[in-house]
Amino acid sequence: MSDGLRADARRNYARILAVAEEEVAAHGSGASLEQIARTANVGSATVRRHFPTRRALLEAVSASRIAALCTRAAELTGEDDSRKALLTWLDEVVAYCVSARGLAAALSYDGPTHENSCSAAIEEAGDPLLRRAARDGVVAPEVTVADLITLIVGIVLATEQHPDPAAQAGRLFRLAVAGVTGRT
Repeated sequence: MSDGLRADARRNYARILAVAEEEVAAHGSGASLEQIARTANVGSATVRRHFPTRRALLEAVSASRIAALCTRAAELTGEDDSRKALLTWLDEVVAYCVSARGLAAALSYDGPTHENSCSAAIEEAGDPLLRRAARDGVVAPEVTVADLITLIVGIVLATEQHPDPAAQAGRLFRLAVAGVTGRT
């Protein structure tokens, strides 16, 4: 957000974002933009001026979670066991995606151009973990962070309606890991 905004515009932005976080947590990525505007006590045009697309809103809602995941990846990079470090981080990505309804959608790709700041940040943060695990021979060298995030997004989206989405997503992710590395 630009520092050049008027004080009322900054307040509107903060209020819209706070309401959007609550609405996305309650209703997922399909949260009503009109409801967000009403609850934030602004017009829908104000919401769209700050967040021209639903993806822009979801990315803003997800920004602090993404930053935490990026920080966590950096912390884990120095761990002795590169496989464990990578899987610990990926488990945390799964957990964040499950708990923050809409985060999986924000990480997913639309079309052939992967123009997505959430995915770009996660890929950049996870790359050192993955490269080290590949160098240690515990992950196939052709696996990319984008592959792993796409796998996680698919699992999370597929389990959203499950009675226990966190447990099911975790189980399916461990199953996928066993298929990729031969062990869980």
